[in-house]
Amino acid sequence: MTKPTLPDLSRIQAAEQRIRPKLGETPLLTVPDLNAAIGQPLGLKCESLQRTGSFKARGALNWLLTASADELKSGLVTVSAGNHAIGLAWAAAMQDVPLTVVMPEGSSPLKIHRTRALGAEVIVHGNIQQAVARCHELRDNSGLTLVHPYNDVRIMAGQGTVGLELLRQQPDVDRILCPIGGGGLISGLGLAIKAQKPEVELIGVEPEGAATMFNAWHKQDASASLDSVDTWAASLAPAVVGDCTYAASRQVVDQIVTVTESAIREATRRLLTEARLYVEPGASVGLAALLENQVAPDPDRATVLIITGGNLDPEQVSQCLNRLA
Repeated sequence: MTKPTLPDLSRIQAAEQRIRPKLGETPLLTVPDLNAAIGQPLGLKCESLQRTGSFKARGALNWLLTASADELKSGLVTVSAGNHAIGLAWAAAMQDVPLTVVMPEGSSPLKIHRTRALGAEVIVHGNIQQAVARCHELRDNSGLTLVHPYNDVRIMAGQGTVGLELLRQQPDVDRILCPIGGGGLISGLGLAIKAQKPEVELIGVEPEGAATMFNAWHKQDASASLDSVDTWAASLAPAVVGDCTYAASRQVVDQIVTVTESAIREATRRLLTEARLYVEPGASVGLAALLENQVAPDPDRATVLIITGGNLDPEQVSQCLNRLA
C-alpha cells in the first residue's frame, strides 16, 4: 500500500489563512473549580463554541474551498453520526453545493435536525457499517463526490488549525489530551503541534466500547474494523479509521488510553456543572481519562483538554445530570 502524503505545517497554515474569514478562533479557558477538583491546572480548548458546534466546520470548510469544479458539479455525499454532517452542510450551503448525508439509525435527533435545517438531504440508514455502504452506493450510482469525515488530507489540514491556535494561546503547553473518533482531529492537530514543539506529549482518548484507533494500532492495520461499537459518546464511534489518520497517528500520538462509560458520564456532568460548558459526551473523554487516572494529574505539566463539540441533545443532559444508565 502506498504511504499517504500527510499535510505538513505549511499546508495547515495555508488552511488557516483560507478558513479564517469565516471561522474565528475558539477560546482556551481555565476553570478554577474544575482545576481544584482534578488537582491540577487545565486548559480547555473550547471547540464546542466553534461555528456549527464542533471543530468539524474547520475541515469541512477547508475541503470546500479547495475543491475543484469537477468535484462539486454533481453534488457531495458523506456519512456521519452528526458533527461532520452539520459542518459540511454549513460549508456546502455557503457554496450553494447540494449535499446528501447518510446517518446511522440512533443518531442524535438534534444533529439530524440541524443538518436538514442547513439544506442537506439526510438519509437515516442502518448501523454505521450499513450507513457507510449506503454512502458508497450513492457515490458510485449517482456520481456524487464523497467527502470523507476524517480520512482526507484536506479535512485533516483544516482540523490541524486547532493546533496552530492552541500553541499561540498557550506556548508553554506540555501535554494535550484529545478525543479520537476516526482520528482526523488528533492527526491534524498533532502534525501542527509536533512540527513546532515536538516535545509536547499528545495523548489520544477513546471510549472502551469504541476503541477504533487503539484496535488499529494493536493489529498494526489501518483497515482493522471493530465488529461493533457501543458507547454513549456517539461522535467517537466509527468502526474503522483510515490509512491517512492511522499513519499520522503513529507519527504524532504518544499514547492512546481508553475510558469507561461511567467516567464519560461523570466527566460530561462536571463540564456541564463545574465548567458551565454545554458539551457532548465525546468532548469529555479527556477529562474522563484524568478522573479514572488513565492519565495521572500532574500539577507541574501544563495540560490542555480538547473539548471537541457541544451538539448535545437535551435528553442527554437529563441522563447525565441524573446519572441514569
